[in-house]
Amino acid sequence: MKENEPKHIVVGNSSDDPFAIDVAFAMGQLEDVSDMISMKLFANSEFCPRFISDENDRSNIGNKLQGKSIIIVSTSNPNMSRQSLAMRTLMIARAAKENGASKVTLVEPDLYYSAQDRGARPDLGETGFERDTDDLKKFDGQPFTAKLYAEMLKLAGVDRVVTVHNHSTSVQTMFTRVFEGQFYNLIPYDIYVDYLLNSNIVSYGPEGEGLALCAPDKGARDFVREIHRRLGLPKAKSILLDKERTGEREVEIKLHAESEDTFESISGHDVVLFDDMVRTGSTVVKACQFLRQGNPGRTVFALTHFYASGEGRVKMANTAINEILTLNTIPTILNRDVQGRLRKKLVVLKIEKWIAQELCKILGVQSPDQGKSFYQIDMSSKNLRWKRKIWLSEQLQSLKSEG
Repeated sequence: MKENEPKHIVVGNSSDDPFAIDVAFAMGQLEDVSDMISMKLFANSEFCPRFISDENDRSNIGNKLQGKSIIIVSTSNPNMSRQSLAMRTLMIARAAKENGASKVTLVEPDLYYSAQDRGARPDLGETGFERDTDDLKKFDGQPFTAKLYAEMLKLAGVDRVVTVHNHSTSVQTMFTRVFEGQFYNLIPYDIYVDYLLNSNIVSYGPEGEGLALCAPDKGARDFVREIHRRLGLPKAKSILLDKERTGEREVEIKLHAESEDTFESISGHDVVLFDDMVRTGSTVVKACQFLRQGNPGRTVFALTHFYASGEGRVKMANTAINEILTLNTIPTILNRDVQGRLRKKLVVLKIEKWIAQELCKILGVQSPDQGKSFYQIDMSSKNLRWKRKIWLSEQLQSLKSEG
Protein backbone atom coordinates (compact mmCIF):
# COMPACT_ATOMS: atom_id res chain seq x y z
CA MET A 1 0.00 0.00 0.00
CA LYS A 2 1.41 3.38 -1.00
CA GLU A 3 1.93 6.05 1.62
CA ASN A 4 -1.12 8.35 2.11
CA GLU A 5 -3.46 5.82 0.51
CA PRO A 6 -6.57 5.27 2.66
CA LYS A 7 -6.53 2.16 4.81
CA HIS A 8 -10.31 2.00 5.08
CA ILE A 9 -12.27 2.20 1.82
CA VAL A 10 -16.03 2.74 1.83
CA VAL A 11 -18.11 1.45 -1.09
CA GLY A 12 -21.81 0.87 -1.66
CA ASN A 13 -23.50 -2.07 -3.29
CA SER A 14 -24.65 0.39 -5.92
CA SER A 15 -22.37 3.16 -7.18
CA ASP A 16 -24.81 6.02 -6.61
CA ASP A 17 -26.14 5.09 -3.15
CA PRO A 18 -26.48 8.46 -1.33
CA PHE A 19 -26.33 6.76 2.08
CA ALA A 20 -22.99 5.09 1.27
CA ILE A 21 -21.65 8.34 -0.20
CA ASP A 22 -22.57 10.29 2.95
CA VAL A 23 -21.06 7.66 5.27
CA ALA A 24 -17.84 7.72 3.25
CA PHE A 25 -17.67 11.52 3.39
CA ALA A 26 -18.38 11.53 7.15
CA MET A 27 -15.48 9.12 7.62
CA GLY A 28 -13.17 11.50 5.79
CA GLN A 29 -13.00 9.65 2.46
CA LEU A 30 -12.33 12.26 -0.21
CA GLU A 31 -12.60 9.92 -3.21
CA ASP A 32 -16.07 9.35 -4.58
CA VAL A 33 -17.55 5.91 -3.93
CA SER A 34 -18.05 5.43 -7.67
CA ASP A 35 -14.32 5.95 -8.23
CA MET A 36 -13.47 3.05 -5.92
CA ILE A 37 -15.42 0.27 -7.56
CA SER A 38 -17.02 -0.45 -10.92
CA MET A 39 -20.41 -2.19 -10.93
CA LYS A 40 -20.24 -4.18 -14.16
CA LEU A 41 -23.19 -5.99 -15.68
CA PHE A 42 -22.54 -8.60 -18.36
CA ALA A 43 -24.80 -8.90 -21.38
CA ASN A 44 -26.57 -11.82 -19.71
CA SER A 45 -27.42 -9.51 -16.75
CA GLU A 46 -24.93 -11.13 -14.35
CA PHE A 47 -23.24 -8.77 -11.89
CA CYS A 48 -19.46 -8.52 -11.63
CA PRO A 49 -17.93 -5.82 -9.39
CA ARG A 50 -14.39 -4.64 -9.98
CA PHE A 51 -12.23 -2.57 -7.63
CA ILE A 52 -10.70 0.10 -9.84
CA SER A 53 -6.92 0.28 -10.29
CA ASP A 54 -4.53 1.88 -12.76
CA GLU A 55 -4.96 -0.04 -16.00
CA ASN A 56 -1.28 0.42 -16.81
CA ASP A 57 -0.06 -0.90 -13.46
CA ARG A 58 0.91 -4.55 -14.02
CA SER A 59 2.55 -4.99 -10.61
CA ASN A 60 1.02 -6.78 -7.66
CA ILE A 61 -1.96 -8.04 -9.68
CA GLY A 62 -4.55 -9.65 -7.43
CA ASN A 63 -3.20 -7.91 -4.34
CA LYS A 64 -4.06 -4.27 -4.98
CA LEU A 65 -6.17 -4.19 -1.78
CA GLN A 66 -3.48 -5.73 0.39
CA GLY A 67 -3.53 -4.26 3.91
CA LYS A 68 -6.76 -2.39 3.24
CA SER A 69 -10.09 -2.62 5.01
CA ILE A 70 -13.20 -2.57 2.82
CA ILE A 71 -16.49 -1.25 4.22
CA ILE A 72 -19.57 -2.19 2.20
CA VAL A 73 -22.59 0.03 2.94
CA SER A 74 -25.80 -1.73 1.95
CA THR A 75 -29.19 -0.03 2.01
CA SER A 76 -32.49 -0.69 0.26
CA ASN A 77 -32.85 0.66 -3.24
CA PRO A 78 -36.18 1.25 -5.05
CA ASN A 79 -34.65 0.08 -8.33
CA MET A 80 -33.40 -3.29 -7.06
CA SER A 81 -34.84 -6.04 -4.90
CA ARG A 82 -33.26 -6.85 -1.57
CA GLN A 83 -32.34 -10.24 -3.01
CA SER A 84 -30.37 -8.56 -5.81
CA LEU A 85 -28.67 -6.20 -3.39
CA ALA A 86 -27.74 -9.08 -1.08
CA MET A 87 -26.16 -10.96 -3.98
CA ARG A 88 -24.21 -7.86 -4.99
CA THR A 89 -22.88 -7.58 -1.43
CA LEU A 90 -21.66 -11.18 -1.57
CA MET A 91 -19.86 -10.53 -4.86
CA ILE A 92 -18.23 -7.31 -3.61
CA ALA A 93 -17.02 -9.01 -0.43
CA ARG A 94 -15.51 -11.86 -2.42
CA ALA A 95 -13.85 -9.43 -4.87
CA ALA A 96 -12.32 -7.56 -1.93
CA LYS A 97 -10.92 -10.68 -0.29
CA GLU A 98 -9.64 -12.22 -3.54
CA ASN A 99 -7.75 -9.00 -4.23
CA GLY A 100 -5.96 -8.91 -0.91
CA ALA A 101 -8.25 -6.97 1.47
CA SER A 102 -7.40 -7.69 5.10
CA LYS A 103 -10.90 -7.09 6.47
CA VAL A 104 -14.39 -6.69 5.03
CA THR A 105 -17.07 -4.96 7.06
CA LEU A 106 -20.73 -4.97 6.03
CA VAL A 107 -22.81 -2.01 7.22
CA GLU A 108 -26.46 -2.91 6.68
CA PRO A 109 -28.62 -0.62 8.85
CA ASP A 110 -31.75 -2.65 8.13
CA LEU A 111 -30.38 -6.20 8.26
CA TYR A 112 -31.84 -8.31 5.45
CA TYR A 113 -33.81 -11.50 6.13
CA SER A 114 -34.29 -10.72 9.82
CA ALA A 115 -37.99 -11.57 9.58
CA GLN A 116 -37.13 -15.23 8.94
CA ASP A 117 -35.31 -15.41 12.27
CA ARG A 118 -36.08 -19.05 13.11
CA GLY A 119 -37.09 -22.31 11.49
CA ALA A 120 -39.75 -24.97 11.94
CA ARG A 121 -37.81 -26.95 14.58
CA PRO A 122 -36.84 -25.93 18.15
CA ASP A 123 -33.13 -26.19 17.29
CA LEU A 124 -33.48 -23.60 14.51
CA GLY A 125 -33.21 -20.29 16.34
CA GLU A 126 -32.63 -19.22 19.93
CA THR A 127 -35.66 -17.11 20.77
CA GLY A 128 -35.38 -16.60 24.51
CA PHE A 129 -38.87 -18.01 24.99
CA GLU A 130 -40.40 -21.47 24.90
CA ARG A 131 -41.67 -22.10 21.39
CA ASP A 132 -45.08 -23.74 21.19
CA THR A 133 -46.62 -25.64 18.28
CA ASP A 134 -48.25 -22.50 16.87
CA ASP A 135 -44.89 -20.71 16.70
CA LEU A 136 -43.20 -23.68 15.05
CA LYS A 137 -46.03 -24.02 12.55
CA LYS A 138 -45.59 -20.41 11.37
CA PHE A 139 -42.23 -21.46 9.91
CA ASP A 140 -43.21 -24.90 8.68
CA GLY A 141 -41.72 -25.50 5.23
CA GLN A 142 -39.57 -22.34 5.34
CA PRO A 143 -35.79 -22.03 5.67
CA PHE A 144 -34.11 -20.32 8.62
CA THR A 145 -33.16 -17.60 6.14
CA ALA A 146 -31.37 -15.28 8.55
CA LYS A 147 -28.90 -18.04 9.37
CA LEU A 148 -28.38 -18.87 5.70
CA TYR A 149 -27.73 -15.20 4.96
CA ALA A 150 -25.18 -14.93 7.78
CA GLU A 151 -23.35 -18.04 6.62
CA MET A 152 -23.31 -16.83 3.00
CA LEU A 153 -21.87 -13.47 4.08
CA LYS A 154 -19.17 -15.23 6.08
CA LEU A 155 -18.37 -17.57 3.19
CA ALA A 156 -18.13 -14.62 0.77
CA GLY A 157 -15.50 -12.96 2.96
CA VAL A 158 -17.38 -10.62 5.31
CA ASP A 159 -15.54 -10.43 8.66
CA ARG A 160 -17.87 -8.22 10.66
CA VAL A 161 -21.46 -6.98 10.36
CA VAL A 162 -22.82 -3.66 11.63
CA THR A 163 -26.56 -3.07 11.80
CA VAL A 164 -29.00 -0.74 13.54
CA HIS A 165 -31.68 -1.65 16.11
CA ASN A 166 -32.25 -5.26 15.14
CA HIS A 167 -35.22 -6.56 17.12
CA SER A 168 -34.59 -10.31 16.99
CA THR A 169 -32.79 -12.08 19.83
CA SER A 170 -32.41 -15.10 17.57
CA VAL A 171 -30.74 -13.06 14.80
CA GLN A 172 -28.42 -11.29 17.22
CA THR A 173 -27.36 -14.55 18.88
CA MET A 174 -26.80 -16.36 15.61
CA PHE A 175 -24.91 -13.51 13.85
CA THR A 176 -22.70 -13.10 16.92
CA ARG A 177 -21.84 -16.80 16.75
CA VAL A 178 -21.25 -16.90 12.98
CA PHE A 179 -19.04 -13.78 13.06
CA GLU A 180 -17.26 -14.82 16.26
CA GLY A 181 -18.35 -11.76 18.22
CA GLN A 182 -17.83 -9.31 15.34
CA PHE A 183 -21.53 -8.41 15.13
CA TYR A 184 -22.54 -4.91 16.18
CA ASN A 185 -26.19 -4.01 16.75
CA LEU A 186 -26.14 -0.22 17.14
CA ILE A 187 -29.05 1.12 19.17
CA PRO A 188 -29.86 4.79 18.38
CA TYR A 189 -30.63 5.90 21.94
CA ASP A 190 -28.56 9.08 21.68
CA ILE A 191 -30.28 10.20 18.47
CA TYR A 192 -33.79 9.95 19.90
CA VAL A 193 -32.75 11.47 23.22
CA ASP A 194 -31.00 14.41 21.56
CA TYR A 195 -33.98 15.16 19.34
CA LEU A 196 -36.53 14.91 22.14
CA LEU A 197 -34.45 17.22 24.32
CA ASN A 198 -33.63 19.78 21.62
CA SER A 199 -36.70 20.02 19.40
CA ASN A 200 -40.32 21.06 19.85
CA ILE A 201 -41.82 17.74 18.76
CA VAL A 202 -43.19 17.36 22.32
CA SER A 203 -43.75 19.79 25.19
CA TYR A 204 -42.87 19.14 28.84
CA GLY A 205 -41.57 20.75 31.98
CA PRO A 206 -37.95 20.98 33.18
CA GLU A 207 -38.12 17.56 34.87
CA GLY A 208 -40.31 15.88 32.27
CA GLU A 209 -43.67 17.03 33.59
CA GLY A 210 -46.25 16.49 30.85
CA LEU A 211 -44.26 13.84 28.96
CA ALA A 212 -44.97 10.10 28.74
CA LEU A 213 -42.99 7.38 26.97
CA CYS A 214 -44.75 4.25 25.75
CA ALA A 215 -43.62 0.71 24.85
CA PRO A 216 -46.23 -0.98 22.61
CA ASP A 217 -45.10 -4.53 23.41
CA LYS A 218 -42.62 -6.68 25.32
CA GLY A 219 -39.90 -6.27 22.70
CA ALA A 220 -39.78 -2.47 23.14
CA ARG A 221 -39.81 -2.29 26.96
CA ASP A 222 -36.06 -2.40 27.60
CA PHE A 223 -35.50 0.12 24.81
CA VAL A 224 -38.05 2.56 26.28
CA ARG A 225 -36.67 2.12 29.80
CA GLU A 226 -33.19 3.04 28.54
CA ILE A 227 -34.52 6.07 26.63
CA HIS A 228 -36.26 7.16 29.84
CA ARG A 229 -33.02 6.78 31.82
CA ARG A 230 -30.91 8.69 29.30
CA LEU A 231 -33.40 11.54 29.01
CA GLY A 232 -32.75 12.37 32.66
CA LEU A 233 -36.33 13.59 33.17
CA PRO A 234 -37.45 11.99 36.45
CA LYS A 235 -41.07 13.12 36.23
CA ALA A 236 -41.69 11.73 32.73
CA LYS A 237 -44.30 8.95 32.78
CA SER A 238 -43.84 5.43 31.43
CA ILE A 239 -46.65 3.38 29.88
CA LEU A 240 -46.26 -0.30 28.98
CA LEU A 241 -48.70 -2.00 26.61
CA ASP A 242 -49.29 -5.59 25.57
CA LYS A 243 -50.34 -6.75 22.13
CA GLU A 244 -51.86 -10.07 21.18
CA ARG A 245 -52.20 -11.09 17.56
CA THR A 246 -55.68 -12.36 16.72
CA GLY A 247 -54.96 -12.69 12.99
CA GLU A 248 -52.25 -11.99 10.41
CA ARG A 249 -52.95 -8.25 10.57
CA GLU A 250 -55.22 -8.02 13.61
CA VAL A 251 -53.98 -7.21 17.10
CA GLU A 252 -55.59 -6.56 20.45
CA ILE A 253 -53.98 -3.89 22.66
CA LYS A 254 -54.21 -3.70 26.44
CA LEU A 255 -52.38 -2.06 29.34
CA HIS A 256 -49.57 -4.24 30.67
CA ALA A 257 -50.16 -5.47 34.22
CA GLU A 258 -46.81 -4.08 35.39
CA SER A 259 -47.06 -0.70 33.64
CA GLU A 260 -45.57 1.99 35.87
CA ASP A 261 -48.31 4.46 34.97
CA THR A 262 -51.98 4.28 33.99
CA PHE A 263 -54.25 6.07 31.52
CA GLU A 264 -55.46 8.46 34.17
CA SER A 265 -51.93 9.67 34.83
CA ILE A 266 -51.17 10.61 31.20
CA SER A 267 -54.13 12.93 30.70
CA GLY A 268 -52.83 16.05 28.94
CA HIS A 269 -49.34 14.54 28.50
CA ASP A 270 -47.54 14.39 25.17
CA VAL A 271 -46.90 10.69 24.51
CA VAL A 272 -44.03 9.21 22.49
CA LEU A 273 -44.55 5.58 21.47
CA PHE A 274 -41.33 3.80 20.44
CA ASP A 275 -40.84 0.76 18.21
CA ASP A 276 -38.06 -0.66 16.08
CA MET A 277 -40.00 -0.95 12.82
CA VAL A 278 -43.33 -0.63 11.03
CA ARG A 279 -44.62 -2.38 7.92
CA THR A 280 -48.41 -2.18 7.63
CA GLY A 281 -49.08 0.21 10.53
CA SER A 282 -51.89 -1.89 11.99
CA THR A 283 -50.30 -2.35 15.43
CA VAL A 284 -49.11 1.22 15.94
CA VAL A 285 -52.45 2.74 14.93
CA LYS A 286 -54.31 0.41 17.30
CA ALA A 287 -51.84 1.28 20.08
CA CYS A 288 -52.22 5.03 19.52
CA GLN A 289 -56.01 4.72 19.40
CA PHE A 290 -55.81 2.79 22.67
CA LEU A 291 -53.64 5.53 24.23
CA ARG A 292 -56.22 8.12 23.22
CA GLN A 293 -58.47 6.68 25.91
CA GLY A 294 -56.18 8.43 28.39
CA ASN A 295 -56.89 11.84 26.81
CA PRO A 296 -53.23 12.70 26.08
CA GLY A 297 -51.94 15.81 24.34
CA ARG A 298 -49.88 14.97 21.24
CA THR A 299 -49.17 11.36 20.25
CA VAL A 300 -45.83 10.83 18.50
CA PHE A 301 -44.75 7.53 16.95
CA ALA A 302 -40.94 7.11 16.95
CA LEU A 303 -39.39 4.22 15.02
CA THR A 304 -36.10 3.17 13.45
CA HIS A 305 -37.03 1.25 10.28
CA PHE A 306 -39.89 2.65 8.19
CA TYR A 307 -41.16 0.38 5.41
CA ALA A 308 -43.20 2.93 3.49
CA SER A 309 -45.80 0.61 1.98
CA GLY A 310 -48.97 2.03 0.47
CA GLU A 311 -51.02 0.26 3.11
CA GLY A 312 -48.84 1.69 5.88
CA ARG A 313 -49.15 5.25 4.55
CA VAL A 314 -52.93 5.02 4.50
CA LYS A 315 -53.22 3.54 7.98
CA MET A 316 -50.75 5.90 9.65
CA ALA A 317 -52.55 8.92 8.26
CA ASN A 318 -54.99 8.16 11.11
CA THR A 319 -55.59 11.15 13.39
CA ALA A 320 -54.58 9.06 16.43
CA ILE A 321 -50.95 9.79 15.39
CA ASN A 322 -49.99 13.45 15.45
CA GLU A 323 -46.43 13.04 14.20
CA ILE A 324 -44.01 10.32 13.09
CA LEU A 325 -40.30 10.42 13.93
CA THR A 326 -38.09 7.98 12.03
CA LEU A 327 -34.54 7.35 10.86
CA ASN A 328 -33.38 6.88 7.27
CA THR A 329 -32.14 3.28 7.64
CA ILE A 330 -34.43 2.64 4.66
CA PRO A 331 -33.49 5.72 2.59
CA THR A 332 -36.59 5.75 0.36
CA ILE A 333 -38.45 7.36 3.26
CA LEU A 334 -36.69 10.61 2.32
CA ASN A 335 -38.59 10.68 -0.98
CA ARG A 336 -41.60 13.00 -0.75
CA ASP A 337 -43.59 10.87 -3.19
CA VAL A 338 -42.95 7.82 -1.01
CA GLN A 339 -44.04 9.78 2.06
CA GLY A 340 -47.30 10.72 0.37
CA ARG A 341 -49.78 12.40 2.72
CA LEU A 342 -47.62 11.44 5.69
CA ARG A 343 -45.16 14.22 4.82
CA LYS A 344 -47.49 16.54 6.75
CA LYS A 345 -46.58 14.79 9.99
CA LEU A 346 -43.26 13.11 9.28
CA VAL A 347 -39.73 14.02 10.31
CA VAL A 348 -36.71 11.93 9.28
CA LEU A 349 -33.38 11.96 11.09
CA LYS A 350 -30.50 11.16 8.74
CA ILE A 351 -27.96 9.02 10.56
CA GLU A 352 -24.98 8.74 8.19
CA LYS A 353 -22.75 10.86 10.47
CA TRP A 354 -23.73 8.77 13.49
CA ILE A 355 -23.00 5.56 11.56
CA ALA A 356 -19.58 6.94 10.58
CA GLN A 357 -18.78 7.86 14.19
CA GLU A 358 -19.79 4.40 15.44
CA LEU A 359 -17.79 2.75 12.64
CA CYS A 360 -14.69 4.69 13.63
CA LYS A 361 -15.07 3.42 17.20
CA ILE A 362 -15.43 -0.18 16.00
CA LEU A 363 -12.44 0.14 13.66
CA GLY A 364 -10.33 1.90 16.26
CA VAL A 365 -9.68 4.99 14.15
CA GLN A 366 -10.15 8.64 14.94
CA SER A 367 -13.40 10.13 13.70
CA PRO A 368 -13.12 13.36 11.67
CA ASP A 369 -14.32 16.44 13.53
CA GLN A 370 -17.97 16.93 12.60
CA GLY A 371 -18.94 19.39 15.30
CA LYS A 372 -21.71 18.64 17.78
CA SER A 373 -24.24 17.47 15.19
CA PHE A 374 -24.33 13.72 14.56
CA TYR A 375 -27.54 13.58 12.53
CA GLN A 376 -29.43 15.78 10.08
CA ILE A 377 -33.12 16.66 10.13
CA ASP A 378 -35.25 16.18 7.03
CA MET A 379 -38.75 17.63 7.22
CA SER A 380 -41.23 18.60 4.53
CA SER A 381 -42.46 22.18 4.38
CA LYS A 382 -45.93 20.63 4.70
CA ASN A 383 -45.17 19.66 8.31
CA LEU A 384 -47.03 21.98 10.70
CA ARG A 385 -43.94 22.39 12.90
CA TRP A 386 -41.97 23.56 9.88
CA LYS A 387 -44.66 26.12 9.08
CA ARG A 388 -44.68 27.29 12.69
CA LYS A 389 -40.88 27.62 12.62
CA ILE A 390 -41.09 29.82 9.51
CA TRP A 391 -43.87 31.90 11.09
CA LEU A 392 -41.87 32.44 14.29
CA SER A 393 -38.80 33.36 12.25
CA GLU A 394 -40.83 35.93 10.30
CA GLN A 395 -42.24 37.39 13.53
CA LEU A 396 -38.78 37.65 15.04
CA GLN A 397 -37.46 39.37 11.92
CA SER A 398 -40.38 41.78 12.01
CA LEU A 399 -39.71 42.68 15.64
CA LYS A 400 -36.03 43.27 14.86
CA SER A 401 -36.96 45.56 11.97
CA GLU A 402 -39.36 47.55 14.14
CA GLY A 403 -36.72 47.78 16.88
